[in-house]
Amino acid sequence: MSILIGLMLSILSAPQDHGVMIIVVGAPGQEDYAMQFAQSAQGWHQAAGMGGLKAILIGLERQSDANDLTLLCQAILQQPHQSTEPLWLVMIGHGTYDGRSARFNLIGPDLTAEELARLLQPFSRPIIVINTASCSGPFLPALSGPDRIIITATRSGFESSATRFGPQIAQAIVDPNADLDKDGQTSLLEAFLVASKRTADAYRSAGRLATEHALLDDNGDGLGTPADWFSGLRPTRRAQGGKDLDGYRAHQIHLVPSAQEQAMPPGLRHRRDQLELEVIRLRDSRQGLSEDQYLDRLQALLLELAAIYQQVGGL
Repeated sequence: MSILIGLMLSILSAPQDHGVMIIVVGAPGQEDYAMQFAQSAQGWHQAAGMGGLKAILIGLERQSDANDLTLLCQAILQQPHQSTEPLWLVMIGHGTYDGRSARFNLIGPDLTAEELARLLQPFSRPIIVINTASCSGPFLPALSGPDRIIITATRSGFESSATRFGPQIAQAIVDPNADLDKDGQTSLLEAFLVASKRTADAYRSAGRLATEHALLDDNGDGLGTPADWFSGLRPTRRAQGGKDLDGYRAHQIHLVPSAQEQAMPPGLRHRRDQLELEVIRLRDSRQGLSEDQYLDRLQALLLELAAIYQQVGGL
């Protein structure tokens, strides 16, 4: 137990860090979309403030002579490449797809999925990208990777109609009614599931076939999972190649954490999240283990988790 206490103390003494959210609003095309995009951006901006994140807003006001693509690239490149706290990128607008490359439509030069992948390549920290544009599906495999959560409003580049998912997830991320497990905070997975359901309900109520199908990827396989592949908060399909199932990591991310979550130092929270994922992986692989092997490994993980919560209770 002394080793565990030493680990806890080293984590607690590490410098505290705060996440950053970059919110970029694309070219609206029509006044109705301009108002909708602005409302979503302001909603994300306020939510970032509630969660203690620094928010960088691009695309609503002309702040310099530089075009929005340049401003976005500068904002990304100025962020620390290493951190335990996530770098959020929320993309609000329209997209296009020519059969080879997907683009996010900015005022001025557009941003391609490949360009964004190159910008994010040097980062070794949690990255969350939420692309709510039409034709956003190809951004998912381009950006997917370890310690990344990618959400797109469409499942392919061919879903080209303006999306309804964007306003829905902007609302759900701070909606107490989206807290499906009732733990006092809404996770990114919960916001994704609720926004997807509300989007589908909107099409159904209008008597229209849905022209968008949002995907979430947090296991790095670049495939993504739609909301209707979840039963409650658990995915129901097996991931290819032995990967973790999508959704587990996203359920650990809370833009506006509860008071209990806020009381936990970032380094300690990071270790807690690692251990929780190890418990889930152990549970999912239980069939390949003997009962004694399973229980021994589970006990070791639960003891370290208990030590973390004991340490937090004494802060």
